[in-house]
Amino acid sequence: MSEANVALPSMRVSYEAGALDESSLAATWHEQLQLWFDEAVQAELVEPNAMVLATANAEGIPSSRTVLCKGFDERGVVFFTNYTSAKSHDLKSTRVAAATFPWLGLQRQVNVRGTVEKVDAAETAEYWGVRPRGSQLGAWASPQSRVVANREALKSSLNGIERRFADAEKVPVPPHWGGWRIRPDVVEFWQGRPDRLHDRLRFRRKDTTWTVERLAP
Repeated sequence: MSEANVALPSMRVSYEAGALDESSLAATWHEQLQLWFDEAVQAELVEPNAMVLATANAEGIPSSRTVLCKGFDERGVVFFTNYTSAKSHDLKSTRVAAATFPWLGLQRQVNVRGTVEKVDAAETAEYWGVRPRGSQLGAWASPQSRVVANREALKSSLNGIERRFADAEKVPVPPHWGGWRIRPDVVEFWQGRPDRLHDRLRFRRKDTTWTVERLAP
């Protein structure tokens, strides 16, 4: 057994960075998320908008990956991707997803769970317009989630796309690319506490109203 494996049972951190109380909670889940997101940015955490997106296919087989949140408001949490990717196939099949913001540097995490919908073309175009040109070309070039022969095949595809749009001032949005919005039914805010007695406050929607509940850690 390696030293790393021997050390695993004894690896632990005492979570003492903060607390989360009902009296200090914002009125809505998106306002609370904004507060914590701003604090993650101020703390200079690496990629504070990174979130682990969990989906499942039609057979119930789960998968997860890290994506970048590109917006959130009272409607939900938005990210962008290839609509032919594995994650998009999952979302089209089940219409549900979960995402977790892992702000470990603040001993916090936020979990969002709910149904999904595609964002409209105008919202996709607005975000597409602020992406670097290289990222735009990459979205055209990559057959996301499909098997490719090697790295050279991707480079060859990108070279072809660069030639295709060489004279274009603006690269158009690919028809196979756009945004997804998770419309939450549940949003849980988790703050690590000593002795593993963590604070877990959950916003839960029923019809058009939201309730706040404390969960045991």
